[in-house]
Amino acid sequence: MVYTATRLTRLPQSLVARVSQWPPRRQELLQDGALGLALAVVNVLSVLPYRAQQHPLWLAIMLVALQGVLLVGRRWHPVLFALAIGGARVSYDQAGLLFAPFPLAVAIAYYTVMDRCGPVWRWIVTGFVAAGISVALAAPGHNEPYDAITQAFIFLTAGVAGVLTRAKRASLTAAQDRAARAEAELDRESSRAAAQERATIARELHDVVAHHVSLMAVQAEAAASLLPAQPEKAKHSVDIIGDTARAALGELRRLLGVLRSPSERLETAPSASLAELGGVLDQVRGAGLPVDFEVVGTPARLAPGVDLTAFRIVQEALTNTIRHAHAARATVTLTYEPGYVTVSVADSGPHRGLGRDGLVPAGPALPGSGLGLAGIAERVASCGGQLSLGPTPAGGFSVLARLPAR
Repeated sequence: MVYTATRLTRLPQSLVARVSQWPPRRQELLQDGALGLALAVVNVLSVLPYRAQQHPLWLAIMLVALQGVLLVGRRWHPVLFALAIGGARVSYDQAGLLFAPFPLAVAIAYYTVMDRCGPVWRWIVTGFVAAGISVALAAPGHNEPYDAITQAFIFLTAGVAGVLTRAKRASLTAAQDRAARAEAELDRESSRAAAQERATIARELHDVVAHHVSLMAVQAEAAASLLPAQPEKAKHSVDIIGDTARAALGELRRLLGVLRSPSERLETAPSASLAELGGVLDQVRGAGLPVDFEVVGTPARLAPGVDLTAFRIVQEALTNTIRHAHAARATVTLTYEPGYVTVSVADSGPHRGLGRDGLVPAGPALPGSGLGLAGIAERVASCGGQLSLGPTPAGGFSVLARLPAR
């Protein structure tokens, strides 16, 4: 018995779960069919006590039952089924049948039209409702003022409820659309921010790796060309390679520290700035490229992003000179003026043979990715600055960037 009771308890639950998986239209038909069947039963029961006065009884039962059953299609085709239900109601009154049930079916159909249909159909059906009420009130036994007031109240309430439901649904739909658009915009903003962050990280990695690896490549070629004839100078190149490698590892650790989870306690070095430019110039000079450095004007405090951009411009431009130009000399100039700083890096053009201390190789230029100048342009644009670059009359190459100080 307990097992049987458990199965009977689980049966409705499984049935509800199965129905919930049906398509929305099928669920609506089921709901409206159940409502129509229940209302048909109520209508029939309401006229049965007066069956002795209903002539013919079968017609009365059929018409009141039909009003309820036709609700099955109220959301499938609101206007058609509302007119059919209204026609059954008017036919009941015109047939001289008495004790008409409460017009719930017609009111529900009218509510559905006001809720689901456009303004033209709403006005048309409202006209039919008014005409139907007038015909019903003209029938025998319905000429009391109470009947007119009751009918007007019922259909006015149903119509207002339909309009309010329609307005509420439209408001919810608009709110959902706004929320969807806002969410999509947030996704786009997140994607743009992620893309910008990836570009920033890519620029930093390129500038750090390209600079140090280029110096190591130059020194490695120099050491190879100096052995075995000049071991002391070759040893000096190897020492520079070691120092440069350690500096590159330090920079990479700093960048990786920024990318780690913020929950981890990290001690990262501050971002590079023009205050550290001397170390870069020393590295480049140690690689065999003489660099002249000049500051024009009174140095002013720069915004962190501008300071880093200026530093990376010098670093990348000198790296390109070492990798591609094999120039005899380079010049770095920082010009400070009110509200701006101008960074200029120029080289004297290709130089064959060994440079100072015999450390600059005379071989072909090192291959590059082509991302260096693009990275400089991106950095300058992100600061709102102006960039000009190209060959010089002397056969060298010049990079000139004017950046806002703030």
